[in-house]
Amino acid sequence: APIKKVCTVQTVNVAAVPNIPAQRSLTCKLAISTNGLYYLDAVCTLNTLQTNACALEQVRRERGHPQLQLQAMRGFLERAGLVVEELDHLNIIHVTGTKGKGSTCAFTEQILRSYGFRTGFYSSPHLVQVRERIRINGKPIGKELFTKYFWQVYGRLYETKVVLSHPYCLVMQVDLAVIEVGIGGAYDCTNIIRRPWVCGIASLGIDHTSILGDTIEKIAWQKGGIFKPGVPAFTVKQPDSPMVVLKERAKEIGCPLWVCPELEEYPADSGPLRLGLAGHHQRSNASLALQLSHSWLQRRCLPGRWDNSTSLSSWAVGLEETEWPGRTQTLKHGPVTYFLDGAHTTRSMLACVSWFSEVASQHERTTGGPVVRVLLFNATGERDSAAMLKLLVPCHFDFAVFCPNITEAIASCNADQQNFNVSVENMLTRCLDNQRSWRLLNGQEEKPGDQLLISRNVLPLVAAECCSKTLVFPCILSALQWLSQGRDSVLAHPDKRVIPVKPSVTAKAAPLRDATGIHVLVAGSLHLVGGVLKHLDPSFAS
Repeated sequence: APIKKVCTVQTVNVAAVPNIPAQRSLTCKLAISTNGLYYLDAVCTLNTLQTNACALEQVRRERGHPQLQLQAMRGFLERAGLVVEELDHLNIIHVTGTKGKGSTCAFTEQILRSYGFRTGFYSSPHLVQVRERIRINGKPIGKELFTKYFWQVYGRLYETKVVLSHPYCLVMQVDLAVIEVGIGGAYDCTNIIRRPWVCGIASLGIDHTSILGDTIEKIAWQKGGIFKPGVPAFTVKQPDSPMVVLKERAKEIGCPLWVCPELEEYPADSGPLRLGLAGHHQRSNASLALQLSHSWLQRRCLPGRWDNSTSLSSWAVGLEETEWPGRTQTLKHGPVTYFLDGAHTTRSMLACVSWFSEVASQHERTTGGPVVRVLLFNATGERDSAAMLKLLVPCHFDFAVFCPNITEAIASCNADQQNFNVSVENMLTRCLDNQRSWRLLNGQEEKPGDQLLISRNVLPLVAAECCSKTLVFPCILSALQWLSQGRDSVLAHPDKRVIPVKPSVTAKAAPLRDATGIHVLVAGSLHLVGGVLKHLDPSFAS
């Protein structure tokens, strides 16, 4: 039965709420309010708290005592009016991994929702709006509810990072909650979960080495930290060395661990299983989701109802209907086709290249004329941009376009995607470094005097060109407007401010204007993909 427990957090006195950011723009207001406080006020305030980069730096400083993060998280919950024991009632499916954990969660949530269960789903980061991180029955929570619960929790935790997922799932009486690990597993904030119903580990690889360790074996140890005594766990097939670590970790903790079969091994009455998410790499994620869903159903409420001889029709519907924007996603806007994938590691970029090469070739065969390929790329943090760009060279792009994760060149209400802790100058310098790497990888010489001159904290409204095939733009909208050349009706809408560019940059776009089709791969950063979707998909505006 649905959980009846409700979070008991006192209502905040508006006048007493501390630290509402002074830099909040007057434009950051909507008609939606709770106790006099606005949704965008909440988002702007959230942005002033620790960013992911700050959180990572704190973990680095505390690597000698990483368990302190979990102790602090327990304290945060108590100050918010909850205790860890109350999370035991959430019927949690806990998932980690380096690549594919988000897709696995999306498959799992959709499968169980197809059975009629009311689902909660927490994941990060968000693409366009912060509310996407907390979903009930597949939908981001509404602005009114986000505002209400944010200010309630902020009243008690205004000096710490807010985690809203658990209280909200309790209030909304979900049948189960699918929780995606943030970073690692053993010392991730979500690992305060004591009694999940089942755990899953998606594909492992090298990422966040400054926190998790510089070998895949060390990373596997961290990921296996979500195992719990007596709680079943599943993993996809892993390389031999990390698989040994996972097995040893499971034995040490007392957790039964199984390896998922290939998707082709599942019985199906109506042919091969079809997935709502494109790319061959999604097949292992789908298999893991099937095992997690099956285990939850067997343990929770449907013992003996599904085995290898049972039809997968109900499961097939969930797999086929799964949507996970920004991951191997294709959007066709007239002659312009966008291929979006938030790949941001070398391993995920390999999968992205494989997917793009296959699907773009299919589109090109049916276009009926010349097609121009454009790469739109950015990377953040400690990502190895050069290594990812090297993998993209065989895709034979006609243009490579670089821009920061800034949606528009003028201040607006894009509070969900603002980053107050990285300067515009740093972001654009990173773009220039990426452009330089691309030129070197393609054997192009650097031209003197082609650096983009950036005024301190001022976003230039012109594009910078360094050679005939690479350009740097100051924001996502300016890059999209240039590469689409007015041929995307969504971007050509009167509401979209046209960003001016140099005449020479406009002249470079002649192939884009003359081509039958324009194929754009957007990759390197989930934040970049989210900024692109904000402009391309009107559904994200609501």
